[in-house]
Amino acid sequence: MYATTGPPDEAGTTRRELSWRELCRSLDEQGADAATVAAVREALEGAAPDAEPRALALFAAEGRVALECRLDQAPARSEATWSALPHVAPLVELGGQEPPCLVARVDRTGADFELHGTGRAEDAGGVEGRDWPLHRPAAGDWSVKHFEAAVENTWEENARLIADEIARTCEASGAELVVLAGGARECRAVRERLPGELHGVTSISEHGGRAEGTDDAPLMADVRAARMEHTARRTEAVLDRFRAGRNASGRPDAAVEGVPAVTEAVQEHRVDTLLLTDAGPDLHREVWVGSDPAQVAARRSDARALGGEPVRPAPADDALLIGTAAAGGEAVLVPGDGAVPAGGVGALLRWPRGEEERAAQR
Repeated sequence: MYATTGPPDEAGTTRRELSWRELCRSLDEQGADAATVAAVREALEGAAPDAEPRALALFAAEGRVALECRLDQAPARSEATWSALPHVAPLVELGGQEPPCLVARVDRTGADFELHGTGRAEDAGGVEGRDWPLHRPAAGDWSVKHFEAAVENTWEENARLIADEIARTCEASGAELVVLAGGARECRAVRERLPGELHGVTSISEHGGRAEGTDDAPLMADVRAARMEHTARRTEAVLDRFRAGRNASGRPDAAVEGVPAVTEAVQEHRVDTLLLTDAGPDLHREVWVGSDPAQVAARRSDARALGGEPVRPAPADDALLIGTAAAGGEAVLVPGDGAVPAGGVGALLRWPRGEEERAAQR
């Protein structure tokens, strides 16, 4: 189920109540059991409204809500689906493809961290360095040179401490890029001390900082821009790999497209990256699934041959997403009209067909 939470005003409360009542009625009409409908209703009623239109994704079965996700982007319309598989396809778009980003508000004494991913920003801790000496003495002081050296050492030590903590926090949180906010000199000093893999994905914002009362709006705009730019580069890189793999004469199965070929790759746990377009004729094509995520086939007879019982129909995008995720693959939404990949469904593969068997024989 995908439901818009709506604004926290009286009109929003009324619209929300009517919408959620209709969604629960739709689940009931599609055959959902009463206990599951009740669990969904309880979860909806417990969802806090938002000042901005946002969405709530719920996945429920057997009288309980198994997963609840807050989403930044609201769907075009709320929908409730009761089907053989969880309706996960909208998550690819609504969940946002922008990577998790660590925002570090830096000054000379330390930094405060925020993790920006799906949903609201989360406090990600911080680090405090030495707070003395931090300021150069006045000109003419007998100890000017001594204190200037001490101040420089403190700045360098704190910058190194902040950089080390950023690296540790990124590894622990899964953040794929970093935005530094604060004084230009302090931010440059921290970036210069980041490990190579982070240095290239770290940008400096001219806005925001650690001081109280700072206007965050310009900084948040820089964070959104950094995440969107990173996503665009990543998507283009995936498309380049797909085109090269599809056209490679020496390795013709490095990339495949179309539902039959991709379902076969899912069966073999070979999908490294699943490509879906935002429009494509094959996205909602019916496939057949068994009890295991890899038991997915374009034809019912093929699914039975895989040993999947009971065999049930399911939309291709949901089935392929679940099968890919179960094998540790990822999914990328690529722009287009379904021309690339053909039908709106494609995959980058982990290894050529038969490579595992040949390796085992050796």
